[in-house]
Amino acid sequence: MRIFDGTMYRNASEDEISTMQSAQSTIESYERIRPLTESDVTRLLIAQQINTLEVDDTTALRMLEFYPEWVDGQDYAAGFKVQWRGKLWRCLQDHTSQDGWEPDSAPSLWSKVLIPDETVVPEWEQPDSTNPYSAGDKVNHNGKTWVSDIDNNVWEPGVYGWTEQSD
Repeated sequence: MRIFDGTMYRNASEDEISTMQSAQSTIESYERIRPLTESDVTRLLIAQQINTLEVDDTTALRMLEFYPEWVDGQDYAAGFKVQWRGKLWRCLQDHTSQDGWEPDSAPSLWSKVLIPDETVVPEWEQPDSTNPYSAGDKVNHNGKTWVSDIDNNVWEPGVYGWTEQSD
């Protein structure tokens, strides 16, 4: 292991590595037994219950920070929403997560919710069949603003299913 001593990088000694591992173990032990704050409990309860709410994607995106983070080894049901790398994702089919099946790597299991804020027109992203644009969705593409004319729109603006919005 290399460490920075203030002026240069050097190899850590066995004693330094042992000290760091001991400190990490102490921190982890304390975290398992420390009393939870009201804020901690509130966040846990919200994360456990948020997927029981029936809300549209726009509202769900406004509550992004309350959705649980995707984790490996977790059972997910179709429709369950998670955070992954700052984005909201919807589970498409029941499964148990595993390494390599992260939401941005498993399009057969997850779809990203594409319109994060109705007041901001996002850059167009190529959707797949699991997360198409809806009629009325707006995007920026090649320096122009486009409005989707159809539901389930997976076409590139300017090709089909979009109307250029004039300023």
